[in-house]
Amino acid sequence: MDTDRLPGCYRHPDRDTGISCTRCERPICSDCMISASVGFQCPECVREGSGTGHRPTANAPRTIAGGVVASDPHLVTKILIGINVLVFLVGAIDPALAVQLELIGRYRESAYVPGPIEGVSTGEYHRLLTSVFLHTALWHIAGNMIGLWVIGGPLEAALGRARYLTVYLLSGLGGSALVYLLTAPNTPTLGASGAIFGLLGATVVLVRRLRYEMRPVLVMVALMLLLTFAPLGTGLSVSWQAHVGGLVTGALVALGMLTPAAGRTRALIQWGTCAGVFLLVAAVILARTAELT
Repeated sequence: MDTDRLPGCYRHPDRDTGISCTRCERPICSDCMISASVGFQCPECVREGSGTGHRPTANAPRTIAGGVVASDPHLVTKILIGINVLVFLVGAIDPALAVQLELIGRYRESAYVPGPIEGVSTGEYHRLLTSVFLHTALWHIAGNMIGLWVIGGPLEAALGRARYLTVYLLSGLGGSALVYLLTAPNTPTLGASGAIFGLLGATVVLVRRLRYEMRPVLVMVALMLLLTFAPLGTGLSVSWQAHVGGLVTGALVALGMLTPAAGRTRALIQWGTCAGVFLLVAAVILARTAELT
């Protein structure tokens, strides 16, 4: 007997699924679950209405992780876009601030700040995350924010705010860690694309988890990776390390977020995966720091 197999949909037993109706808790496949606007419920419970004795929140729309969908399912995405735009404007007014926040491994002479700038290897670990909110030009931030809205909005509605924000931040950190590991220590790097690629990696896992058509999201991944390695003609190079690092980190975190376990076990696996990914990223950062110092 295969004990690792997921339960079958109660209406389509041949279709394995890890999603259950939020009211009757019967397993349901993607064809049977109700659209996100009214939550993941089976057709029978939706027809029966609210007279089931469940708590009031049982009928509320649900995230894929089991939480209640917030009134604004894209709130965190909007806040992240706002922060990126604000930091971009502040950086345009005060370029010296941007230089102090960008990702750089060790020392860089700057026209804005006299003398060498100490980088991550000298203890300025904040650069690994603050650089994710910096952008070089209007085209740079415009492209990233469009990508954040298109990819991040639906993912936030599916995962819920806390899990979505965790994927974003860990992906940005993972992308920065790979940049720090593989690039020359005096190479400045900045941009939200590593975090956005992490959201894309999580989307791949989500689509696979729900047994949706994989082709559209795989085409998107292929196109974005193609743009990563293609010359832009802007005089700036794309950090493939940030993109690949973010993509892998986001996928790893999502694998834990979307575990088919239930209750406390699911929460333990979810946040245990996040902690494990963070420790792995921290180990890469510390190893590189030891090498440079």
